[in-house]
Amino acid sequence: MDVRRISVIALFIALSAVGAMLKIPSPIGSIALDSFPALLAAVILGPVSGALVAGLGHIISAFIGGLPLGPFHFLIMAEMAVLVWMFGVLFIQGKKLSAYFLFFIGNSFILGLPFVFLVSPGFYMLTVPGLTAASAINIALAALLLPRLQPILRKSILKDGSIS
Repeated sequence: MDVRRISVIALFIALSAVGAMLKIPSPIGSIALDSFPALLAAVILGPVSGALVAGLGHIISAFIGGLPLGPFHFLIMAEMAVLVWMFGVLFIQGKKLSAYFLFFIGNSFILGLPFVFLVSPGFYMLTVPGLTAASAINIALAALLLPRLQPILRKSILKDGSIS
């Protein structure tokens, strides 16, 4: 991995940190707009890079929000990394609508399911509205920015146009 690629990944992590400061009103202080830079990175830089940005973006968001779920945030970090990796794989395969649908359903409803057992069903139900709103906004931002940024970044920053 070259310095240029590491620098671009760091920029996406920084964008995720900025998004992490834009909180969605909910009972949990870690629901924010930290995912859309990860979605962009998953497409522009590849699914593994997107997963890295997603995981670190969530942890940054959790720290900014005061770590309301304590060590459970590491579970969410792993879940976000896997979800964004799957998004990137589907999107790169040309299944864009499926990728957006997967991210929306996964982030809004599926990733929170362990908390039905770890905390309570009521806690899960309290988080769903905020997660749904955040998912919709993160997807809308990614869908708006990807067609504009993908060709520019691949050409100017990565120069060779590769995502490896």
